[in-house]
Parts: sequence; structure tokens; C-alpha cells
Amino acid sequence: MKLLVLGGTKFLGRHVVSAALDGGHEVTTFTRESSIDGAESLHGNRDGDLDALRGREWDGVVDTSGYLPDVVRQSAELLRDAVQRYAFVSSISVYADFSRPVGESTPVSQEDDYGGNKARCEEVVEEVYGDRSARVRAGLIVGPYDPTDRFTYWPRRIAAGGETLAPGDPDAPVQFVDARDLAAFLVQLALHGPGGVCNATGPLQPLTMRSLFEQLRDALGSDATFTWVDDETLLAAEVEPWTGLPLWLPGDDYAGMAEAEIGRSVAAGLTFRPLAETARDTYEWDASVPGERPTLSREREAEILAR
Repeated sequence: MKLLVLGGTKFLGRHVVSAALDGGHEVTTFTRESSIDGAESLHGNRDGDLDALRGREWDGVVDTSGYLPDVVRQSAELLRDAVQRYAFVSSISVYADFSRPVGESTPVSQEDDYGGNKARCEEVVEEVYGDRSARVRAGLIVGPYDPTDRFTYWPRRIAAGGETLAPGDPDAPVQFVDARDLAAFLVQLALHGPGGVCNATGPLQPLTMRSLFEQLRDALGSDATFTWVDDETLLAAEVEPWTGLPLWLPGDDYAGMAEAEIGRSVAAGLTFRPLAETARDTYEWDASVPGERPTLSREREAEILAR
């Protein structure tokens, strides 16, 4: 079958292309200028320069790079009769309230921000494609090639061993999805369905911060020990939640962000590889990438632990 990927050369899109090629499908990417081995490359700009897509047909499309509704509408309408199915990568950030667990029926944001724009992009895709579309509200996406360090920090830090700062409540829930598992799910949805909206995150069974860290330690053969530091101490030390220390979400406003309902996506075919595999692969990839990271430095960690 023939699959079009809008985006497709950096992180999630890269894994979508790999999953489709591994499945024996023909893949075309549409990007500004980059390309990826094994896939046909078309170039242009989603905002006004879609000429390379005209006059072509595919069985399905995975949209990994739609953030503004007006821009998404351009490609959605152009491809309406050129593809059978449209899988749009949205985000659980669409929800208006994370103070409690979120499900697909939870009201979405009306704000003019990332989440609100993603919600309006979903509306555009549904309007144009109806039940031929899947709107996939992805949670935190992790794994090799992740440029954000939003999960990668933990395999790297825990692999280094020794006393390790562990933030907040050890029993706090944690959710994320390996980009490769999400990619395989998106290819299925784009080529075979079903349609509709679903939260796509994991793992299948509930996971806590304590269990995550212990499993990472075991997977990476580390001697790390964990010193749990409360929210107030970390905030007073001006540690940034989520970005400075990934997965840490203090307070009540985001208490439900890591408790998204995932039953629909699991029923539709989303599966999860072992956490140990995600940990080892992410660590090995990260070790090959030079440069500074935006997360908590070892020096700052040591200062906080010394207090």
C-alpha cells in the first residue's frame, strides 16, 4: 500500500516511515527540504506551497506536523479525494483540565495556545474526512531521536549510577509512549482504520515514578540509588518541572495528565514494547549524540542533594 507522511524525517515521523517501510509499504514524505532513505521525497511548504502533492494518490496519510488549523485545512482539503484515510497526530494537551484523569470525552481547550490549536486541527480533519479520519491524542512520546530530552534524561542519569535525585511523590503516576509503538499504530490507522479519536499513551498497566526508576536501573545494569526530594524543595531551588526534571509535575493542576484513559487505542491495536527495550535503546542513541542537554545538570543536582 502507499502511504504519505506529512513530515517524516526527524523524530516521530522518522519512526512512522520506518514502520511503514518495514511493513512493505511504499512511502512518500512531504517536507521543506529533508529526505529519508527508502522513501520518496516531495518538497514544499504546508502553508501555501503544496504543489508537489497535486495529481497524486495514496492509500493513507499520516500527518505528524500539523499545528495550526488553517494550515492543516490546506492539506486536508487538497488530499480529500487523493487518499482513503487521514491519521492526524494530535496531543493530550488538547484537554482543558488536567486536575483529574482525562478521557476522550473530557472537554478540550478553547484557548489560543498549543492545545487549543491542536483541538481545532482535529475539528478540521473530522470535518473534511469524517469517519475516514483518526485523531490520535498522543501523550509524551519517547525513544531514540527524541530531541527534547523529556524522557531521555532518566536513562542517561540512572545509567550513570550513584545517588540520584528523584523528584516529588514516588507513587505519582507516569505515562509515555515509545515513538516506535505509536508509529506502528499510526500506520495501521492510516491504512486500515479505525477512525475516531483516541488517547495514545502508555504503558498498558499503571506505572509509578518509583517503579519506572527501578525498572530503568535494572534494564541499564546501574547501581543508582534514589533520594526523593519533595516538590517544595525543588521549586524553591528553581528547578523547572517537566523540562528541568522530566516527568515531574508538582501540584494539583496537572495531577491527571499522567492518568489518561487509553482503552480506545488499545482496542484499536496500540501495543507496547517492554520498558527495558525503550530504556536501553534510548540510552544507546543518546550516548551517540554530542552537545549540552536542557535538563538538570549533574552540578545542580549535587547542589540540591547537598542541602
